[in-house]
Amino acid sequence: MLLLIKYTLLYGIVLMMVALGGMFSEHSGIINIALEGIMVIGGVAGVLTLTMLPSSMPVFLVVLISVLVAALAGMVYSLLLAFASINLKADQTIGGTALNLLATAIAVVIAKYFSDSGSAKLNYSNKPFLFSIGGLELSIFVPLGIILLIISYVVLYKTRFGLRLRACGEHPQAADSVGINVYKMRYAGVVISGALGAIGGMAYIVPPVQTWNFEVGVAGAGFLAMAVMIFGQWKPFNIFGAAMFFAVFKSLANIADSTFLAQLHWSSNIYNMMPFVASMIILAFTSKNSMAPKAEGIPYDKGSR
Repeated sequence: MLLLIKYTLLYGIVLMMVALGGMFSEHSGIINIALEGIMVIGGVAGVLTLTMLPSSMPVFLVVLISVLVAALAGMVYSLLLAFASINLKADQTIGGTALNLLATAIAVVIAKYFSDSGSAKLNYSNKPFLFSIGGLELSIFVPLGIILLIISYVVLYKTRFGLRLRACGEHPQAADSVGINVYKMRYAGVVISGALGAIGGMAYIVPPVQTWNFEVGVAGAGFLAMAVMIFGQWKPFNIFGAAMFFAVFKSLANIADSTFLAQLHWSSNIYNMMPFVASMIILAFTSKNSMAPKAEGIPYDKGSR
C-alpha cells in the first residue's frame, strides 16, 4: 500500500502540473499540443543543471536553481508555439506536434554532447528531491505540486488576470472591446503553460531514477496529461482528481510483481497501457459534456466579429 501511495502521488503530481499548464494555455485560447516536448526540454535543462551544480551547495539551493532553470527553459521553448500560433496564426495542432518532435531531437543532441559515454543517457543525483514521512519516501515535487495547484486556482478564479485570461479563451472579440490585449494574454497563458509543463517534465524524470535516456522522451506523459485536463474539464481541482485516478493505473505497473496481481502473470506493459485505454474510454463517454473554452484553437483576428 505504501508503494502504491508513493508511485500514485509521484506520477499523479506530474500529470497534474502538466495538465495545469495545458489548462492555462487553453483558457487563453491556444491549444498546447507541445506539452510533451516542453516536458522533455524542462527535463533535460533540469538534469544538466543538477550535473553542473557543485555537490557542496546546500540542498535547498540545488532544488530551487534546477527547478527554476527547468521552468525558464520551458517558458522559452513555449514562446515558439506562442509566436507561431498568435503572430503567424499557424495551425496550433501542427505547430505543437512539430515542437514535440524537435524537443526530443534537441534533448538527444544535448545529452550526447554532455554524456561521458557518448550516449543519450545522463547521470545525476536525485537525493536532494527525496524526503521521508513515516517510512514513505516522497518527492519534493509533491508539496510543490500542491502549492502550484492552490496558486493556479487562486490566479484563475480570484484575480483580474485570471478573469481576463478566461475571457480571451471564451470570447476574445468581447475581451478586446473592453481594452484587454488578447495577444498579450495569450502569450501569458502559453508561457505559464511552458513553465508548469517543464517543471512537470523534471518531476517525471529526476525523482524516480538517477539515469535517464532522453531518446525515449517522456513516454507519452504529455499526451496523457492532456487527457487528464479534458477529463478534469479545465478546472484545477477536477484536474487533480483526474490525475490521481490515472496515476493509480500507472502505479500498478511498478508494484504488480510485489502484490497479489503477480499471480495473474500479466506483463507490465498491460498495466502501462491501462491509463491510455482508460483515457480513451472515459473521453468517449464524457466528450459530449465538454466545457472547453469556446475560442480555443481559433486564431484571433481583430477584424472579425
